[in-house]
Amino acid sequence: MKNNDRFMKVVSIPTPLYESLLGQYFVGQTELITLQKGRNAWGSLSNPKYSNVDLFVNAFTITNYSKQPILAEIWFNAIPPGDSMISKNVTPTNTAIYPPPNPDVKIEFAELVEGHPYKGVNAFKRIVPAQSTLVSDEDGKFIFPSGESFVIFLVTQDNECIEAEIAFGWFEKMKKYH
Repeated sequence: MKNNDRFMKVVSIPTPLYESLLGQYFVGQTELITLQKGRNAWGSLSNPKYSNVDLFVNAFTITNYSKQPILAEIWFNAIPPGDSMISKNVTPTNTAIYPPPNPDVKIEFAELVEGHPYKGVNAFKRIVPAQSTLVSDEDGKFIFPSGESFVIFLVTQDNECIEAEIAFGWFEKMKKYH
């Protein structure tokens, strides 16, 4: 039989590719951040209060350049200590779109801070082994509306200065009001 009218072709693409095609997927990383015993560091995806987008955390990585393991605390909507900086190491993943889209969400970070986050929820922890990169694919399941954040807080018990980087992959969708 040669009747192709009875078949429907269906193409399935991963969500990150779909969001990238729409110009809504972004990646970026903190600068190199330093921590040591009693002086912590952190990186976050921060969705500004009036962004009018929902943030979908798709993936994150933590690279530990030291010879000591570090603890990564993952916080939802926490207020981390210290004065934050905003990373310029952010790009849309679809570079074929002109002009390139700009994310509303910001990557913030701080290093050598005293204290721990407050408010929010410490949702889970991960150990990042020495001289390695921890990779976590979340498939967009962590969703934060305007004014909320996803924070990775790094802690060590070692007196050695430890250098690390935190990277994120995320997509943004405009809020739909009914």
